[in-house]
Order: sequence, then C-alpha cells, then structure tokens
Amino acid sequence: MSRFQRTSLRRRVALAAALVLSGSLALAACGGGGDGSGGQPAAAKTVSQADIDKAMSTPTELTFWTWVPNIQKEVDLFQKKYPAIKVKVVNAGQGTPQYTKLRTALKAGTGFPDAVQIEFQYIPTFSITKSLMDLRPYGGEALKDKFVPWTWQQVVGSDGQVWAIPQDSGPMGMLYRKDIFDKYGIAVPKTWDEFAAAARKLHSADPKVFMTNLAQSQAGVWFGLLWQAGVKPFENTGADSVKIDLNGAESKKLADYWSGLIKDGAISADADFNDQWYQALNRGKYATWLTAAWGPVFLEGSAKATSGKWRAAPLPQWDAGKNVSGNWGGSTTAVVQGTKNPIAAAKLAEFINTDPESTKMFATQQFLFPVTKALLADTSFVDRPLPFYGGQTVNKLFAGISDTVDTKFQWPPFLDQAYSDWGETVGKSFANKSDTSAALDQWQERTTTYAENQGFKVGQ
Repeated sequence: MSRFQRTSLRRRVALAAALVLSGSLALAACGGGGDGSGGQPAAAKTVSQADIDKAMSTPTELTFWTWVPNIQKEVDLFQKKYPAIKVKVVNAGQGTPQYTKLRTALKAGTGFPDAVQIEFQYIPTFSITKSLMDLRPYGGEALKDKFVPWTWQQVVGSDGQVWAIPQDSGPMGMLYRKDIFDKYGIAVPKTWDEFAAAARKLHSADPKVFMTNLAQSQAGVWFGLLWQAGVKPFENTGADSVKIDLNGAESKKLADYWSGLIKDGAISADADFNDQWYQALNRGKYATWLTAAWGPVFLEGSAKATSGKWRAAPLPQWDAGKNVSGNWGGSTTAVVQGTKNPIAAAKLAEFINTDPESTKMFATQQFLFPVTKALLADTSFVDRPLPFYGGQTVNKLFAGISDTVDTKFQWPPFLDQAYSDWGETVGKSFANKSDTSAALDQWQERTTTYAENQGFKVGQ
C-alpha cells in the first residue's frame, strides 16, 4: 500500500485518491459507515423536478461498477422505467480489486464509473478523498425513512451528506447444529456465559467438535462482536481528527473471553472461507457459526450435506435480558464525484435500492439481506420457511435482529490499515494461542501511529 503524504492533512487528502492497495492487505466485507466529511463543501442547491425530468428523458449512457451477480435484472427494471438511459454494468472485481481500480481511475481522471458499489465500511475512506457525490441535491435525504435506521446512518456524513444509498446488510446472529446440541444436551445459549459453559461441556464430551470457530483471518467478525458489545473503536471527530479505542475495557473483556476459549481448545481459530473450512462445516466440526444475515443462504450452498440439521438464533448477550447485535457485511450504491451524468446516476442508485420489485429481487434472487423497512415487513419474505433450517422462518429472525443494531458505530478513513494491523496482532494471537489482550495493545499502538503519520489528530 502506498503511503499518504506525511505533511498536512490537506496535502494527504489531495493525494489520497492515488492510493493503490497491495494484495497483501487483509480486507473484508463488514459493516459500515459513520462520518468522513473530508472537508466537503455544503450540499449544492437541490435540482428541480424539471431538471430531473429532462435528464431522465435525455439519451444517456451510464457505467455502473458492481460485483452483485446478475444485477442486470435490477438494472433492466430501471431501464424499462427510463428507456432513454442505458446502463453498462461492469464487474471490476469484488471489494479490494474494484477499489484499487477505482482509485487508479480517479487519479488518472478518466475511466471511472458513474455509479459504484461500495461496502459500508469504505464510505469514509472514499468520502474523505472527495471521491463520492453528496446525493442530497438529488433527493437522497428524502429516502431516509425507507431504510432501517442504522443502515441509513452508515451512509450519512458528519454534516448530513448522503454519500450513498444502502443496498444490503449483515446483522449478526448464530447458526447452530440442532443435532449436535441435542446429542450433548446443550440448550441454545442466551448469554455469553452460557455459551462458554456449553463450549467447555462440548469439548469435554468430544474434543473433535468445537462450539464455534473464531477465524484468525476474519477481522469482520471481531468488529461485529465489538459492535454488539457497545464498543466504539473509531469516532470521526472532524476532517482531520479521529478517536481510536481498540484496547479499552470492553475490548479487553472480549479478548479475555475469546482467547480463554481458544486456549482451552473449546473453540477453534481456523482460517475461514477456504476448502478446509468448507469441509469442516460439512463434517460437523463446528456446532455453531457466528455469522450475518447473509450466512443462512451461504451455508445452504456450502454445507449441503448438513441440510435440516441447522437452526438460527440471536447472538448470545453479555447481559441477560438484553437484545443487541452487531453487523458484518453490507454495501451501497454511490455516485462518483466527477460523473458527467449526476442526476441519472443518482436516480439509478435510488431506483435499484428502493423500488419494491428491485429490492425484492435482490433478496430472493441474489439473496442479499434487505435494508428497506418495507421488505423487512413483507410477509412473503420474512414468513418463508427454509427447509435447510428445519422449516424455520430464518428471515423473520434476522429481520428482528436488524432492529437491534446500534446506529452509532463508525469506521475510520484508514480502514485498510486497521484491518491489516488486526491480522498481524489480534488474529495472530488467535492462531498462536498467545495473549490477545496484549495483542489489542499492539493493535492500538500500530493503528494510532499510522493515523498520526497520515496527518490525523488522534484521541482516545
């Protein structure tokens, strides 16, 4: 990863679009948003309906970068409504590869798309470099009440900018093997204390089966668990200032809890999303998977041999009786600053993520978990029984969980480095069964040093 200039933040921001990520950085798809105003000017004057009507009836070609499979179907709905607008859909890579190409194109000043898919957690990274268009002048602000509150907050800047339109999310829950729980007399844990007791009970009964796997390679899950615990690891307090709290008391509590289970052998710390992990899911190595709302469909396709054996439940709670969760995953449609067709691009982002037919198509054909209130209240979606989960209405469960995600969680403008440092400190401590609490201190120090070197004023 190339270094930002180490002088003033203004100089750093001006050059940040040139940043190209190296393949060694451990990026993931976790939840999003927060601040990241990046010194943007106040919102431009709202465009008139007459301007919108003219733009949408003028022959125009848009380029849309996205990795969603078969998204042409949703785009076709848009083109049917606005036949003058033609959209060229381009898969420029998923996550990191696309972001690298986008930064390169922005630096060159040519070849960038009009609209682009961006994960929640990368909104601050791109808004601080003035790479995204504020959608308020194009009616973006009026869409707020269509979305689950926490997902909307992920795309809003500190001065009210609307940087993107939410598309999908990943509120976290727990998938569990009912057959394994039944075999060993384990009740579905409602608290993390109960979860730990069950993990040790299971390990004692069968050392080859683990209560869960906390992947050494998955920073996204850790951030989701921090989110659930109420930790605010980052707070963007201004264009050039950020609070970093990666090793506070609540974070240390999580570190002691999970490292203790790993050292006891009650849970594993295998790398995930590889052949060995898929095989382990199919042969019953893990009794639970702490995952997101996209996990149920993913698991159905990845562990077919276990059909009918899984069920879903909320995450266990730190305090009995509470009902809170975190998020892992989710993305948006943003409009790139510099597009020659801002109205048409903004309306594309709005349409595909708010039109009832389009949003339902995302949920039922691409299996993205919805962010619109309307679809999360649609009985044809939430009340659909899933045979893989013994007929359980899993969508309804996760729709309820989505309402319990804190709206105030934020991401930093240097997430790439925070993820990379996590893998080399906390993730490494999982793999080595070493001191995770000490690893948190290292993570805090490394990320703070990096932020300061980029010109940020860092508080804690």
